[in-house]
Amino acid sequence: MNAAHDFTTRLTAVATETETLLGHLLGDAPLPGETTRPERLLAAMRHAVLGGGKRLRSFLLVETAALFGARRDGALLAGAALECLHCYSLVHDDLPAMDDDDLRRGRPTVHKAFDEATAILTGDALLTLAFDIVARVEVHTDANVRVALVSELARASGVGGMAGGQMLDLAAEGRFADKRTLGETEIMTLQAMKTGALIHFACRAGAILGKADDTARANINRYGAVIGQAFQIADDLLDVEGDSATLGKAIAKDAAAGKATLVSTLGVAGAHARLDALIADADAALAPFGAKADTLRDAARFIAQRRN
Repeated sequence: MNAAHDFTTRLTAVATETETLLGHLLGDAPLPGETTRPERLLAAMRHAVLGGGKRLRSFLLVETAALFGARRDGALLAGAALECLHCYSLVHDDLPAMDDDDLRRGRPTVHKAFDEATAILTGDALLTLAFDIVARVEVHTDANVRVALVSELARASGVGGMAGGQMLDLAAEGRFADKRTLGETEIMTLQAMKTGALIHFACRAGAILGKADDTARANINRYGAVIGQAFQIADDLLDVEGDSATLGKAIAKDAAAGKATLVSTLGVAGAHARLDALIADADAALAPFGAKADTLRDAARFIAQRRN
């Protein structure tokens, strides 16, 4: 089996397992402490989460956990929690008050398939469910590990992470005051928070689950930060070079909205060069792990070369 085929097989396997697990987590039966699960809200949550996406974040979490010998079932559950949180962010990001998108993963966005109020509650419910899942004993028997995961996920998704990055992005568009041009460093900070934080968390979470030592965590931390940057640059390039049929969403929206991106700052050629440098940096961060980290190396290249 060649390396590319092996990577695709592993990515597909995690996506399939995650999809099955998410379907179970979004089942009809109320959990202990729940009275009922409203049918419309549950249907909207399933629409937002099931039947789409490569599950890259859960894949990174599972594969990083495997690097450190953590149990796969616990890592998959943590990955499912991360997917719930990621999908919440997409539901809210698509709302008219945010990016106002009609299409996500080739299907109507939640506020189009249902309505805006339902979409808001869908995001709220998925965010909350993510923390419910990651705190479960099935993720890890060590309560200290679960507390660390909850803390890391909260920081990755909150005011100093994804939500804060979204606010910086809106401000950069001139939503609240006169628009100003951001420099490269400011754009990198914005993108590290808005997009990179959850990808970074996926890698850190795998190391936490595997109780990696400080040196190994430092290397994985570097890897996660680098591929988070790479993901956003690749995404910005797709907005310029991709097509909506392949992506399953509208393209050329960044320029129309006046978004601050490294593509607009560095140009297309410069952005591709930066992407190449980031993948080299990811390789360097993984060097101490030898061949055991080959899947994570392949993941970095997959992120840089993706077409959807």
